[in-house]
Amino acid sequence: MQHCLVVDDSPIIRKYTRLIFEALGFRVSDAETHEEAYLRLETESPDLILLDWQMPSCNCHDFLSKVRTLPLQTAPYIIFMTSENDSVEINKAFSFGADDYLLKPFNREIIEMKLHDIRVAA
Repeated sequence: MQHCLVVDDSPIIRKYTRLIFEALGFRVSDAETHEEAYLRLETESPDLILLDWQMPSCNCHDFLSKVRTLPLQTAPYIIFMTSENDSVEINKAFSFGADDYLLKPFNREIIEMKLHDIRVAA
C-alpha cells in the first residue's frame, strides 16, 4: 500500500486530502507544520509528500532541501500545493527538490490525473 504524507497548516485541507487519498487506496499521515513532518519522517518513509507552499513561519525551500538529504528508504515524490500559478515560485520549488505541483483548489479527479501522470512518467 502506498503511503502519502500531507503537510498543510489547514485542518480542512488535511482532512479533505486524506479522504481523497484513502479512497484511492493510500495509507495517509499528516502534519500541520514542517517540524511535525520531520518527526514523522524519522519513523515513516512515504512514497508521496504533498506540501503546502504557503505556511506561516515555515520556509518551504529549507524543508524541501532537508527532506532530500534525509536517509529515507526511498526518495519520496514531492508535490507542492499552491493557490497561485506563479512560474517564478514553481521554478524555485523545482530547484529545491520538488517533483511536481498541484494548484488549489483540487478534487479527486485532478488527483487521479496527477497520479496517472506520475505513474506514466515513472
